[in-house]
Amino acid sequence: MTRKFLYIPINCTTMLLEVCAYSLDSCLTAQRAGAGRIELCGGMAEGGTTPSAGLIQLVRQQIHIPIYVMIRPRGGDFLYSDTELAVMRADISLAKALGADGLVLGILQADGTVDEATTRALVELAHPLPVTFHRAFDMTRDPFEALEAVIRTGAVRILTSGQHQTAEAGLSVIRQLAKQSAGRIEVMAGAGVNASNAALFIDAGADALHSSGSHTENSRMEFRQPAVSMASAVPDEYEHIEANEEKVRALVAITRQSPGSPK
Repeated sequence: MTRKFLYIPINCTTMLLEVCAYSLDSCLTAQRAGAGRIELCGGMAEGGTTPSAGLIQLVRQQIHIPIYVMIRPRGGDFLYSDTELAVMRADISLAKALGADGLVLGILQADGTVDEATTRALVELAHPLPVTFHRAFDMTRDPFEALEAVIRTGAVRILTSGQHQTAEAGLSVIRQLAKQSAGRIEVMAGAGVNASNAALFIDAGADALHSSGSHTENSRMEFRQPAVSMASAVPDEYEHIEANEEKVRALVAITRQSPGSPK
């Protein structure tokens, strides 16, 4: 089946904004605000895991911009067992069948290097869908060594904060990675990217920006049980986080002013 992507006409040199979304509502908000791509995830409290089949299916039915599906079987580190890798392979096949436009994954070895062989095998399984190597990149022992390794796997881009807690703190590393990549792979800056600092990453030569553009929404529950919590990892389960249209629009406006991202 051939899908038609609905893009808002923009200058061809405009930098792409990818929005990380955990719900159908956030995907709809991101699309409405002009985002260029969705990274679709589950497990927000774990930093992003594979979303449910139902979510992928409904997002595909209602979202017309490209959707990249997270392939991550659990939170925590990126050293996976054979059974976890089997789950990842099954999730890749399912995401492809449900209409994903690309996939997001990352695998490391115990010594902090990229697991090239396993990543390459998953990239080949994903074909013809492109693969983003996610922020497992930021947990490697040497970002410049890791960049070359990811290039060799066949992934089309890396998502990175420059191995710092936020991309702004890692700006100098992102700049170096963008220069080293020399057009061989895309460098997408993410982690704390917003309208107030987006221009820094454009100037640093990043190829794309990644942001949740989110805010916290209060639960509609009137009765609230003070004695029991269903999820200890969530600070307040009577709140949830969704994409914010104003925040995404503000970022889109900045990327559309971009003259491109020269290396």
